[in-house]
Amino acid sequence: MAETSYGGGAGGAPAFPNPAAYGAAAAAAYPPPVVNPLAVVGPQFCAPYPVDLVIVRKLLTLSEGNFGVTDVNGNIMFRVKGKLFSLRDRRILLDAAGNPLLTFQQKILTAHRRWKVFRGDASDDKNLLFSVKKSSLIQFKTKLDVFLASNTKEDVCDFKIEGSWFERSCTVYAGDSSTIVAQMHKKHSVQSVVLGKDTFAVTVYPNVDYAFIVALVVILEEINEDRDGED
Repeated sequence: MAETSYGGGAGGAPAFPNPAAYGAAAAAAYPPPVVNPLAVVGPQFCAPYPVDLVIVRKLLTLSEGNFGVTDVNGNIMFRVKGKLFSLRDRRILLDAAGNPLLTFQQKILTAHRRWKVFRGDASDDKNLLFSVKKSSLIQFKTKLDVFLASNTKEDVCDFKIEGSWFERSCTVYAGDSSTIVAQMHKKHSVQSVVLGKDTFAVTVYPNVDYAFIVALVVILEEINEDRDGED
């Protein structure tokens, strides 16, 4: 049997199994990679093979950092924390070392509940990376449109998210197309229930920015877990 090889990302990114090491049959089971890396947060978060992430939400807690992202071996990759006194309206995505990667800011006074995402801990327009909004006001299933900062007209979305948040089954598509860049699915575990955790997994396709996909999952969670019931 071929020896498992691991590829480490640039900038100290965690290493992940390279599916090609398991042979041609296993590699063929994975989707064909995106030709050009889709780097939104940064190219260091693009791997030439599928990346599996585990999202862990601690339930019944008001503490900061109740949302964590690990690799399949349980190594922390990202954390999400809220800003004090504005816990509902602002979130920060931290890397494993605690450095701020992205800042999420909700625009309250918009009909479609828009979230803006900025680089680092900034919140000014020159550091805007992308924004996310519901594609329609009334929804029975999740449908979100993602617009990169360069797409000022917003005639067509750059990415879209569809599926069921309740079932933790959502898919991220490139543009308004059927090209899949990431998929989310539920991880059932008795231990998770006992520990009061909601755990689900995300598979990020090759050459797709996995920090960007994590950011979309954070916004999905915020939009769908909004407790005031207003959309």
